[in-house]
Amino acid sequence: MPSPAESLRELGAAGLLRGQRPLDSPTGVQVSREGRSLWNFASNDYLGLARHPEIEAAFIEGVQRFGAGAAASRLVCGTLPPHRSLEIALAEAKQTQAALTFSSGFATALGVIPAVVGKSDFVLLDKLSHACLVDAARLSGATLRVFPHNDLAKLERLLAATRAKSPAAHILVVTESVFSMDGDLCPLREIVDLTETYDALLLLDEAHGFGVLGAHGMGLAEQENLQPRIAFQMGTLSKSAGLSGGYLAASRDWIDLLTNRARSFIYSTAPPPALAHAALASLALIRSETGRGLRANLQKNIARIATSAAPIIPIVLGSNDAALAASAALEQAGFLVPAIRYPTVPRGTARLRISLSAAHSAEAVARLAAELAKV
Repeated sequence: MPSPAESLRELGAAGLLRGQRPLDSPTGVQVSREGRSLWNFASNDYLGLARHPEIEAAFIEGVQRFGAGAAASRLVCGTLPPHRSLEIALAEAKQTQAALTFSSGFATALGVIPAVVGKSDFVLLDKLSHACLVDAARLSGATLRVFPHNDLAKLERLLAATRAKSPAAHILVVTESVFSMDGDLCPLREIVDLTETYDALLLLDEAHGFGVLGAHGMGLAEQENLQPRIAFQMGTLSKSAGLSGGYLAASRDWIDLLTNRARSFIYSTAPPPALAHAALASLALIRSETGRGLRANLQKNIARIATSAAPIIPIVLGSNDAALAASAALEQAGFLVPAIRYPTVPRGTARLRISLSAAHSAEAVARLAAELAKV
């Protein structure tokens, strides 16, 4: 096995070495790095709520009312009123019987999938699913089958063969509503139909759809009026909600079982109650007329730069060097746009990933479009 130094040299030679480059300022549509002001097209703050005064005020109020930390796991004495209020509100918004919150989206996946399926079960996973879903499926011990991205024919063949082979097994289909590196949508209605035909469960990760899609911002499932037909609706509070944390919305029986089996829930100190209090305010804002207006602004910004339903715009350049050079050139021009490389995306598909926000001005988006034409 190579030493750490040798591994680092190999990563550098392949154009895959990463390092932390801190910002000098708070997050926002404009940030500062090394004394330079940059338009921020790198974050997932799609509605601009990370610096919204109502959310900041709710966070401060939460600290004042409930303290800075929960001090224990949820099953010991870490469950406080904001945790329960948030879960009740999430369940109502997602049209399910119950919901459970976690410290992050990654923790949600790692807790939920191994609690739902085991060694005698199966996970059918879209090839472009997020790393947390892949890792959780592997951790579960279930037989893992990967189908090509959004390939309904292959998914049906896998479902039919798996159900014929194992009539009593749990089959869990896992996909995302909005794919994080490509910005495209899954064919949700067709996937729901297939899971019902073959008596399978569906876990839909709405991380990048929450806040963005649907009449009230509850994601692609709401937009397609499919929420009651989906077993597990997963998402995060770290993107459109402007905070951090993850959630799963499902039936009461499943949530009660996860409370007893999801190890990342059972064995973690509860998220700060102030965070849950702020998330409750963020959820209410997203579902309000204010949220509807922010989504309208976001769609206008998307239309200024691409034809897409989601605020993630990939520009695939192929090589790592090309993506790094383009990102550096944009930074010199005053724009923060990240270069995304393997293993986040497949080899040979290195790209720029542009993230748009409702808080971006029309002028900033137009200037970015002009710079992209040069790149």
